Amino acid sequence: MSAALEGELSFARVPHWLAQADALAAATVLDLSRITRTDSAGLALLLELTRRARQKGQTLSLKAPPAQLRQLAGFFGLDGVLQFAD
Repeated sequence: MSAALEGELSFARVPHWLAQADALAAATVLDLSRITRTDSAGLALLLELTRRARQKGQTLSLKAPPAQLRQLAGFFGLDGVLQFAD
């Protein structure tokens, strides 16, 4: 099962995605190739989705993350926590 996010993964859009958190966390692959911008709130959302997936014994793979997201995750030392896939 896979899902996709698009547009901004930012403070303004996180509530929209959080409303769908259980369904997004249930996906085995989350396609991020259409994310145009991200901030720390978007990173926090991905951590929450990863946490929810792990609670259910699943792994959430984050496919095609934009460079900005990878850099932000690295800055906060979270690139080892999130499962990035190209």
